[in-house]
Amino acid sequence: MTTTGAVLLAPSPAEGVKYDLMYYLKGAAAGGICCSITHGALTPVDVVKTRVQLDPVKYNTGLVGGFRTVIAEEGVAALATGLGATAVGYFIQGWFKFGGVEYFKIKAATSLGEQKAWENKTAIYIGAAAGAETIADIFLCPLEAVRIRSVSDPEFCTGLLDGFQKMAATEGIGGFYAGLAPILAKQVPYTCAKFVVQGSVADSMYAGMGKTPAEVSSTTALGVSLLSGVIAGVASAVISHPADTLLSKVNKKGAGGDGPMMTRLMNIAREIGFVKLLTVGLAPRCVMIGTLTAGQFGIFDTVMNALGASKFHFHNPEQH
Repeated sequence: MTTTGAVLLAPSPAEGVKYDLMYYLKGAAAGGICCSITHGALTPVDVVKTRVQLDPVKYNTGLVGGFRTVIAEEGVAALATGLGATAVGYFIQGWFKFGGVEYFKIKAATSLGEQKAWENKTAIYIGAAAGAETIADIFLCPLEAVRIRSVSDPEFCTGLLDGFQKMAATEGIGGFYAGLAPILAKQVPYTCAKFVVQGSVADSMYAGMGKTPAEVSSTTALGVSLLSGVIAGVASAVISHPADTLLSKVNKKGAGGDGPMMTRLMNIAREIGFVKLLTVGLAPRCVMIGTLTAGQFGIFDTVMNALGASKFHFHNPEQH
């Protein structure tokens, strides 16, 4: 293993214990904080977006028009509908996602050793991200179900706990997980792309400067996190955009005809067409996801530093 400044690079099996339980707890806490803040801040956008998806006839004037309609009919406070479920849900998701990625990638690097870990870092990022996101979504799905229900029907519940109790009473456990498959279909590719691109871009930026994260100023490190986060956000938005479009369309009553979810999604894809599936709404989504992702990685790295945790980075052993 190589130790440079305060940063531990690609631990050997014997030294992997230096990334102990406390390190993973700090990573999980930083992930929960960054996701809760960024998604919570976008709650008004999510409210309007969900209304548009569920009632496109009424909300047919775009995002800005949707904001005006909601405010005119229900007041500004309506834009905060589901804030509790969003903040709690994405804190839990971020806890397992970011904490899980750190855990899985470090365990893989520890097992493989420095050289093989460097050679297979993309595969490690993908595996770690897919595993962590799947676990995170199992915990997120019930909260997302309550959020969507409360946004689509403001009178459904008075808060998160009330919403849980009502859904459990009327629909049982199955009601909380009705949307798990669509969430996984969208989130797993998105998260894999996000962590692969951000990690690779950040590694390349540090390599280009000829420095490790421990050798640059906190301002420079934050700049690397933000820039790599923007690039990762745009890349993941492009990759996951077709799935996002399909999942938005399938919420419309009768969309894709009858039958299983996959059959309906395939019907919708044929109706939209390949080009439109890839391009319609892509530009604003790139801006939104690019900003969101940059914020997440910026906050994550800042919180990790504040907690005194040295974030794991892959390292090319030939550059010792």
